[in-house]
Amino acid sequence: MNANSEELYLEAEADIKNNNYAEAFKKYESILYEEPDSAPAHNSLGWLYKTQFDDYAKAENHFQTAIKCDPLYPHSYFHIAALLMDMERFDELQQHLERCLRVRTIDKSWVYGRFALAEELRLNYEKATFYFEKAILASQNDEKIKDYRSDIERCQMKMEIHQKHGNK
Repeated sequence: MNANSEELYLEAEADIKNNNYAEAFKKYESILYEEPDSAPAHNSLGWLYKTQFDDYAKAENHFQTAIKCDPLYPHSYFHIAALLMDMERFDELQQHLERCLRVRTIDKSWVYGRFALAEELRLNYEKATFYFEKAILASQNDEKIKDYRSDIERCQMKMEIHQKHGNK
């Protein structure tokens, strides 16, 4: 990004923080007009489409475009994972997360945590626990480790409830 686009991008990010989505939207589009390969602008525009318009197709398109523009820009990978999870597209999510493991700018504990959450949503609590444990092993952040331990406890509780009630 050139200096003008960088400044406009920071202004748009401030607009987002101030819930001024219309102004942010205009600024991101202006950046893309000048620099159509701006991964941060595509990513942020995708976020707006997902969270403010519930337009998952346009959001996904912008996230994918951001990845094509800059394969090491991590934020688009995070947003695609959230989108796929929201849409319960678990097979695609698994493929996406496997790709994320090969991107050096992405925190691997985050990837394993997302594998775990997907398994938890699928009621596969043992597999979810396995992935939360892998997330712990990949993490160097004490707070994240505590969160993953809590996630494991939640899965264990759900497993007990699931076994108690069976498939009722």
